[in-house]
Amino acid sequence: MSTPQDHSASAAAHSPGDVLALISSGAAATRADVARITGLARSTASQRVDALIAHGFVDETAAEAGTSTGGRPPRRLQLRTVEHAVAGVDLGASHCRVALMDIGAATLATREDPLSIADGPDSVLRHVERTLHALLKEAGREPGTLRSIGVGVPGPVEFSTGRPVDPPIMPGWHQYPIPEFFASRFGVRALVDNDVNVMALAEQRRAFPDTRYLLYIKVGTGIGCGIVADGRLHRGAQGCAGDIGHIRVGDEEQPCRCGNSGCLEAVAGGAALAARLSELGLNAASGSDVVHLVKSGNRDAVRMVREAGRAVGEVLASLVNFFNPDTVVLGGALAAVHDQLLAGVREAVYRRSHPLATHVLRIEPSRTGEDAAALGAGILAIEHALSPTQVDRQLASISRVGA
Repeated sequence: MSTPQDHSASAAAHSPGDVLALISSGAAATRADVARITGLARSTASQRVDALIAHGFVDETAAEAGTSTGGRPPRRLQLRTVEHAVAGVDLGASHCRVALMDIGAATLATREDPLSIADGPDSVLRHVERTLHALLKEAGREPGTLRSIGVGVPGPVEFSTGRPVDPPIMPGWHQYPIPEFFASRFGVRALVDNDVNVMALAEQRRAFPDTRYLLYIKVGTGIGCGIVADGRLHRGAQGCAGDIGHIRVGDEEQPCRCGNSGCLEAVAGGAALAARLSELGLNAASGSDVVHLVKSGNRDAVRMVREAGRAVGEVLASLVNFFNPDTVVLGGALAAVHDQLLAGVREAVYRRSHPLATHVLRIEPSRTGEDAAALGAGILAIEHALSPTQVDRQLASISRVGA
């Protein structure tokens, strides 16, 4: 028989934040659903729902005609998005893309500008600040509706602090307090992560929601890997899991910017391919130029991209054997010529991986494309804003102010 202490513990285990998580995920659509799923008394479940409605997190509306089976018509619960916004910021080597989203993940406004990450944090982040204010105005949202900000950067990040650590292509950014910059201007938390991690998050949440184990391989100027394990981003102990660009490939000896030689990035990255094509007298200064040459049918470019795919595949085969993902996604600049790149990748992976590891494995081009990093950063911000801990903290703060 349950005791009063049992009921008290059950109520504590299902806070308003937990209830909101059920509503936002679609698991609970009515008050009765909340009570049934949580085991809370109906009165307690209704108190949780009432608190969420009163503080603008949830709407309750009459169900559509024809859904009632007699008695009082059921009322539907749904996430209230109009008063809650987040921002997803994609900082690339040479661009800045900002997406303003509501907490239901609908995009409200976006803007992309050419911008060099090497300009330094003050210049770049002030540009983001101006852009975000412009997007809020464009979408008709007040700055006070902003709940959190997600930021993806092209370098290693200590996720717990949100600070870049010795990022190779980000001079002046080492240990820069990015979260504090945004907190001082918008009064919200900013979550900063490596760009490949947020790309992996976008791909899994939007394109492959049924996938629990996913690897996102970004093949651009450099090469990196985002890891989703059991539906969650895996960052490792310090946040640098997935740095596959500096794994040695075979007997290759090409010097790498990290100081070593034969790294995957130095062999198969977009910058490395562009340099080798330039040596052949072709006009190639970046991965985008390599893509242009492949699309125009240049045989040297086609051959090099396929060889790059094999090199990526050699490393990926070891990851497939070790991690056993069910989905591998290729993104980044060179993924724009995925036919050639994927051919090389698949050739190596299926030749060198264990048959059981590849039994249900699919290797696909990115479905989120150039939106991946901004979208993933926005999703990171949404998942923080809707986390039970954050919602409960916000409700407590509102209650204290009201008191």
